[in-house]
Amino acid sequence: MTLKRSVHRDLADLCQFHFSDGRLCRMLRWEHHPQYCLVHARQEQQLLEADRIGSELSSLSGDFKTATDINHALGRLWTAVTHNRIPPRNAAVLAYIGQLLLQTLPGVKHEINRAHNNFQAWESLLRRVFPPPQPHIPPAPRPAADSAK
Repeated sequence: MTLKRSVHRDLADLCQFHFSDGRLCRMLRWEHHPQYCLVHARQEQQLLEADRIGSELSSLSGDFKTATDINHALGRLWTAVTHNRIPPRNAAVLAYIGQLLLQTLPGVKHEINRAHNNFQAWESLLRRVFPPPQPHIPPAPRPAADSAK
């Protein structure tokens, strides 16, 4: 009987993560989590915080049109990575996108200045890039064929 109790106690100290093929993780349960080892507890934490991190990484103005906005988002990204709240691979992709945003800022600034100085030119550019939708005109009904012939 004591053997069964010790086996039961040992199973309680193991991670309870189930792989897709039905196997159970064999790592010891992490002392700060009720069910999982450290690896699976971190994965669970990242999944639970994914929505919250998305809102935290948004810019101050919501537009990412200033270096300050992008710097703010990259700073939040750095904090999330250092706290293991986001995987490093995802962070690398987001940092690269931040770099691209920073490189396009001079072009955005030029377009905005151009819009303030010459609104008609700005509107013309926008119409070329984003043409207005064409109204959908249904085809005219065909005359019914004479079935009396």
